[in-house]
Amino acid sequence: MAKRLQYDRWLLLTTLALLGLGLAMVFSASAMLSLQQFHTPYHYLIRQSIYAVLGLTALMLMLRVDYRRLSSPAVVYPAICVTIVLLAVVFALPAIAHTHRWIHAGPVTFEPSELAKLSLILFLAYILDRRGEEIRELRSLHDAWRSLRQPLAMLIPIVALVLAEPDLGTPVALILIAGAMFFTAGLRLRYFGWGCLASLPVLYWEIFHVHYRKERILAFLHPWANARGAAFQIVQSLIAIGTGGITGLGYMNSRQKLFFLPDPHTDFIFAVTSEELGLAGATLVLGLFLALLWRGLRIARKAPDTFGRYLAVGLTTMVVAQAMINMSVDLSLMPNKGIPLPLISYGGSSLFITLLGLGFLLSLSQYAE
Repeated sequence: MAKRLQYDRWLLLTTLALLGLGLAMVFSASAMLSLQQFHTPYHYLIRQSIYAVLGLTALMLMLRVDYRRLSSPAVVYPAICVTIVLLAVVFALPAIAHTHRWIHAGPVTFEPSELAKLSLILFLAYILDRRGEEIRELRSLHDAWRSLRQPLAMLIPIVALVLAEPDLGTPVALILIAGAMFFTAGLRLRYFGWGCLASLPVLYWEIFHVHYRKERILAFLHPWANARGAAFQIVQSLIAIGTGGITGLGYMNSRQKLFFLPDPHTDFIFAVTSEELGLAGATLVLGLFLALLWRGLRIARKAPDTFGRYLAVGLTTMVVAQAMINMSVDLSLMPNKGIPLPLISYGGSSLFITLLGLGFLLSLSQYAE
């Protein structure tokens, strides 16, 4: 029986630091936009604060729950089934901005694809905990299909539904999460290679047969050649980051957020942070996510069982991989994928699910050996 310890205080402090910084930057990045749209500078801040309170409440409740209760068919299968149903339901609802991503219930907006990340992590941790030995001993593609067909039977439909919304960024995040968990389970690299080869036709079709995605790739390769078109966001992001210098222009003093950088409080909030707080602020954000990575992997290494190890790796990857993708996009190191910066970007679903997932991780940390 694992010894019960105190929860990981460094992980909690890192989470609270990112959350506090996020609320401050959401207000700074959205105040003028909010004033124009809602005649008050506090609209986005208030909504984000409500989700922050709800998420922190869920996090604290999870500290009272033994994480091993999550390793139960009564938890895993209803969670994954509800997720698939919600991902299908969005297609029956009116499109918003030509996409089917959100469910609206009065003032509440929920994005099922955010829940999909957490549900998939629980499902894969549960399955890999029971099939880890088989996966480590795979010798052929036939054996791989036999051992991996159950997790792939859930991963592929979820990725396909999210891809059809349409949304390419979230499927990339889901595949990275699954890949990290399969790697932790001991899956040999050659099977990742086969998986990459199998996905190339789909990836090619989704990028080069969808006009705006093809434009994003071309904008990424030649941003200054189309600075007023498809590359407008990236160019404005680079201007914001470059303007910030070492110490920044000062909190609330960003210029690019003043209707130059589209939606500065969501996908490009890191650019606004860099402009206002400079290289020092950008380094602080990166350092906090690296600290979260360190604590998450430490919890995975010390987990008392394989379910806990897979769960910790999945949750840590969920947060850190998205953060690295978001910051890379803002720095024009990757094409624009529309992935939020966890705990910092505006978005209630992302914030709540991230805090709930970190609550799972903190619960697990109490049982580390």
